[in-house]
Amino acid sequence: MPPGQFVTEDFPVLTAGPNQGLRREEWRLTVGDGVESKTYDWDALVALGTVDVTTDIHCVTHWTKLDTTWTGVPVSTVFEDAGLDDFAYADVRSYGGYSTNVPVEDLIDRDAMFATAYEGEAISDSHGGPVRLLIPHLYLWKSAKWVREVLLDDLDSPGFWEQAGYHNYGDPFREQRYYSD
Repeated sequence: MPPGQFVTEDFPVLTAGPNQGLRREEWRLTVGDGVESKTYDWDALVALGTVDVTTDIHCVTHWTKLDTTWTGVPVSTVFEDAGLDDFAYADVRSYGGYSTNVPVEDLIDRDAMFATAYEGEAISDSHGGPVRLLIPHLYLWKSAKWVREVLLDDLDSPGFWEQAGYHNYGDPFREQRYYSD
């Protein structure tokens, strides 16, 4: 359990803007480097193969939810399929304008996934469905809801909350909540 956190049985809903109300049929994910890209619809994404991960999740607002089970496609699988994993950073963008930055190694060397289900059910719109990014070892703001694009680069570009003063990395075990942490 990270320091400064409390356990909750709930799954609080926190967003930077309104829910997006996306249907599977209209959702798309583009992975690219500004020159080359590959776009996935729902069927193409899940055809890459899904896995289940049971993990704790941690919110910057101090709650932790233990033993959550997610289903999705590993980010490493998508990057390999797209032929675009030789970069240092990912700028993750969502429908609705939200963005966050993540080192690529945190997406391909860990349990990060494009999550399609939570606890055996489709991810609700309020929790970022139909597909959200899940990076369980970082604070949950890094796990962008309604993910639509991953732009890979060798330069780091702080996202929405990082530009607003949140920590650039967000490790819950080091309590990296804000820029000064």
